Amino acid sequence: MQIGPAGAAPIGMGAVPSALTPYQRRVLDVASRQVQRLGTQIWRHDLVGIADFAQPSWKPRLHFANIEAGTVRSFLLAHGRGSDPMHSGWLQSFSNMPGSEATSRGAFLTCEWYSGKYGTSIRLKGLDNDNSMALERAIVMHPAWYVDAAMIEKWGKLGRSEGCFAMSNTDFNEALWHLSGGRLLFADRIGEY
Repeated sequence: MQIGPAGAAPIGMGAVPSALTPYQRRVLDVASRQVQRLGTQIWRHDLVGIADFAQPSWKPRLHFANIEAGTVRSFLLAHGRGSDPMHSGWLQSFSNMPGSEATSRGAFLTCEWYSGKYGTSIRLKGLDNDNSMALERAIVMHPAWYVDAAMIEKWGKLGRSEGCFAMSNTDFNEALWHLSGGRLLFADRIGEY
């Protein structure tokens, strides 16, 4: 068991290091609750991806919540064009419908790597009614050129996917090494409050 900062309870016993912001603590809490809710449907419980679509695309909104270490790392993430038809940079709606090109909400099991249109990608299996068509819709995690700080500098927002969870080319290896292989990716509007 790890020992937390001075005066804090040991990490792994529900303690969260005091250096975290209230929002990061909220992300860790959502991650823990979702892991408990899904139980044995998730193969690995140490790290959870939380996609917070209450945040705009120009903010890092894909969070890797390490439940064991009590840490949160955040990355840029695109949403689907069907979820933002006017390309405002804000997700307007979720959908599970084939052909919608929209992002789905809910719990996804991260599965195996495969080589696809955007190179190495991670298959996702939807575990809730709101994302039950993920495999049929080919909703995956993949790297994309339109998820980059240069896009934000030029356009004030990221590009949009066809409903997939698209990360920057430079950050995607983090997902391959740390989030794939039976972990949870949970997408919803979390918000800061």
